[in-house]
Amino acid sequence: MKLSVRTAAAAAALALAGLTATACAPQASDDSSSGKDERTGTLRVWLFQEVGNKPKQQVVDKTVAAFKKAHKGAGVTVEYIPVETRAQRIKAAFNDPKSAPDVIEYGNTDTAGYVKDGGLADVTKDFTDWSEAKDTDPTARQSVTVDGRIYGVPYFVGVRALYYRTDLFKELGLEAPKTQAELIDTAHKIRAAKPDLYGLAVGGAYTYGAMPFVWANGGEIAGGKDGSYASAIDSAAAQKGIKAYTSLFGDDNCPAAKCAGMGGNDTVTAFASGKAGMAIGGDFSHAAIEAGKVKGKYAVVPLPGLKPGEIAPAFAGGNNLGVLKSTTHRTLAVDLMERLASKKTQAELFDAMGFLPTFTDVRDDVAAKEPFVAPFVKTLSSGTRFVPASPAWAQIDASLVLPTMFQEVVSGKKDVAAASKDAAKKMNDAFASVG
Repeated sequence: MKLSVRTAAAAAALALAGLTATACAPQASDDSSSGKDERTGTLRVWLFQEVGNKPKQQVVDKTVAAFKKAHKGAGVTVEYIPVETRAQRIKAAFNDPKSAPDVIEYGNTDTAGYVKDGGLADVTKDFTDWSEAKDTDPTARQSVTVDGRIYGVPYFVGVRALYYRTDLFKELGLEAPKTQAELIDTAHKIRAAKPDLYGLAVGGAYTYGAMPFVWANGGEIAGGKDGSYASAIDSAAAQKGIKAYTSLFGDDNCPAAKCAGMGGNDTVTAFASGKAGMAIGGDFSHAAIEAGKVKGKYAVVPLPGLKPGEIAPAFAGGNNLGVLKSTTHRTLAVDLMERLASKKTQAELFDAMGFLPTFTDVRDDVAAKEPFVAPFVKTLSSGTRFVPASPAWAQIDASLVLPTMFQEVVSGKKDVAAASKDAAKKMNDAFASVG
């Protein structure tokens, strides 16, 4: 699943005072392939169906009502589509403009692929002219940018940090780790003292739990720009990070036989059920952990880097909103998109769903009001990373290139050098296939 921060966030309900902001009216352009820019009529919007969708729908309905009040003669129909079938639905929409929506919600790792498919409108000027855009988190902005052009607006963001058992740490006389080495050592100490627990729950299929180790050691997934990328996962720095992460698979922490196949949800479930002393989980994991056996017995800190005070870079997941090229209501569609992703609406979505805002000032307000958010906001502020802005990423992700690499190492099938070299070749083949 590319939408790494979406599905678990649905149950979170948090208190936040409403923030107010007004979306600026967009400037029309000739980007629409329909060649039309009608100012009346009904706009169609596709948003993702959440596990508990009613709170999201209430926020959206309120925003839509304000939009309709501002645009006499304009109507809006909103359809909530299953995330699991989004790829087929959205690609079909790109190929059939008559039945296509005007505005869509999409996973932030889907941007480059949708741009390559020719489905998203270039809204660079609209975004630049939008008064609220200046406060957008740089990584969130990167997630709507391909080859220097902007194809949507960030909707919400999610990031991971380190959850740990405060009761267990007190019992064993441990402190929250301040470096990567301390993290690994602490995991081993927990396992030694409590053989029935994982010290740090890790997963061979947990790509975005593993990548902070690669990034903290100076490694990268790939290098390049303007749509041309080459894998860097086999570099010396990346290999050092792979070794650090894979060292956590073993009888002294998380046995490979059990943990090699685990994904992110599995590691969070292990922690929530009391089977692990630590886990790397997202802000979107909070509700699930609160509903588990460790409620009231855990804390969260940023995942540490190599040196005391350093925070390991985390993947910035999340969703975006975009306007389809085929819309016959471009100006209205852009305005609705910006209203749905405005500071006011993002604040209300946090209140309703627990989605972290993409605006830095709104996030700071959230952190001040909800203490549990603070470590995640600190992680975001310290600098996050994103996947290569290439349509090849969808292929790499679906082919499980990185999970396979980690699993080959922890199973002993290949050493780090061989596994990372093979992964790099697969990635480069994918990058070459899209030009």
